[in-house]
Amino acid sequence: MQLQNAIVLVTGGASGLGRATATRFAKAGAHVVIADLASSPGVAVAAELGKNVIFSPTDVTSEADVLAALAAAEANFGKPVNVAINCAGIAVAQRTISKKGPHDLAAFQRVLNVNVAGTFNVIRLVAARLSETEAGVDGERGVIVDTASVAAFDGQIGQAAYAASKGAIAAMTLPIARDLSGFGIRICTIAPGLFKTPMLAGLPEQVQNELSKTVPFPARLGDPDEYAFLAQHIVENPMLNGEVIRLDGALRMAPK
Repeated sequence: MQLQNAIVLVTGGASGLGRATATRFAKAGAHVVIADLASSPGVAVAAELGKNVIFSPTDVTSEADVLAALAAAEANFGKPVNVAINCAGIAVAQRTISKKGPHDLAAFQRVLNVNVAGTFNVIRLVAARLSETEAGVDGERGVIVDTASVAAFDGQIGQAAYAASKGAIAAMTLPIARDLSGFGIRICTIAPGLFKTPMLAGLPEQVQNELSKTVPFPARLGDPDEYAFLAQHIVENPMLNGEVIRLDGALRMAPK
């Protein structure tokens, strides 16, 4: 599938990896819906990226919000979404037990709800729409890209909730690919390492430099556009399906 004239939904598209993806895809000629929280800078980002980009306020755990974003895509661009990039997610840092007591259960459940249920909510609703569209080359109807993390495999101290959520995203990739294969819909997952997203970019330069040294090669933080570049390749390469791809410069996270 080519990005030129594709209709792309990017969750978490107002910042970080999502914003980089929306930017790259828009430059490649795609029509992009930035689906992010109403409190995000989504309106400004969409305006900055041009007339082929719109913003739809979206909580990914809300069926109504996701359906509204899909409807907005069709109303503005004349065709349904055929590419979805799931970048929306949250994290908490809490040990299973600490001096404050056991890990807060509500916080654990919220991370799973947003990261896992939110991602799956988008997948199921996009796939349902796609299943009713006309198939293209090789019977392909669309492509979905999810975002896990190296924490799915190398979770650090205090990352039980985050690692569990990203592990779930990685684990559901193959069964969903198998579920959707009969409809001509592909799905892959990217598992990024240390990337210069707003969270890491806000750390002191010395801390960023120390983190960079933990990456074997290239010994630096990843550029969000490198994530977007891989997402583009997944969309455009028809044999990529059901795979979880680490994007981490050979990084293996230490316990802390």
